[in-house]
Amino acid sequence: MSTPTNTPMRPPLLKTTDLQLAFGAVVVADHINFSLHEGERLAVIGQNGAGKTTFINICTGLIRPQAGKVYFEGKEVTQLSPRAIALRGMVRSFQLPQLFAEHSVRDCIRIAAAGKRGRLGLWTPLKDAVSADAVEHVLEMVGLAARGNELSGALPEGQRKLLDIAMALVLKPRLLILDEPTSGVSTDEKHGLMATIMAALDAEKVTAIFVEHDVDIVSQYATRVAAWIAGRIAADGTPSEVLADPEIRKNVIGE
Repeated sequence: MSTPTNTPMRPPLLKTTDLQLAFGAVVVADHINFSLHEGERLAVIGQNGAGKTTFINICTGLIRPQAGKVYFEGKEVTQLSPRAIALRGMVRSFQLPQLFAEHSVRDCIRIAAAGKRGRLGLWTPLKDAVSADAVEHVLEMVGLAARGNELSGALPEGQRKLLDIAMALVLKPRLLILDEPTSGVSTDEKHGLMATIMAALDAEKVTAIFVEHDVDIVSQYATRVAAWIAGRIAADGTPSEVLADPEIRKNVIGE
């Protein structure tokens, strides 16, 4: 009888080792050791100033840590630019959607795709940046196909968020980091927005991290929760585990 061989485990999709950063006496990254695996839906929670956005900014190259390293798909990316990291497959959306307000919804998708491919130039027709099918595909996933010819700046906030996500998805990311995707969206629209986002991520097989303050959204859409307090990860586990933790309920949720 043959002896089965052990299949080597794939490295984490995202990994940080001993990340440290302080602004004066304020510590915003306190020896952060973290791993994220493919297919996870990680919610990052914490009070304002806890270090959530700083962690995202370090991972995506917007801020350099004072110490520590960031790895994506097993390769170090700590010193790379945000664009270089995005080209490798780690893409983010912002709390305030980064749209081209004077361009149509479809053209926003084309501009995003052109930027990745290096085809955005004075003499390059925008329509040649990406196939029409690819544009329609991402717009259909986020429910904006019918509004493709409208100016992006005229969209309501929830649809602006969805367009921002579509602009990220056309880049074909492995990991999408969402900074407060439901902020500025009415309570009645939050769950519909998140359901649309998660369905699109599932369809494209994209791993996700999302910063969120709404406990109901975290409970329903995350497979894992990391809670930040004073620049450190105070709890990391399933939503039911983390949200029931007395320290988290007191210092993060505010009960």
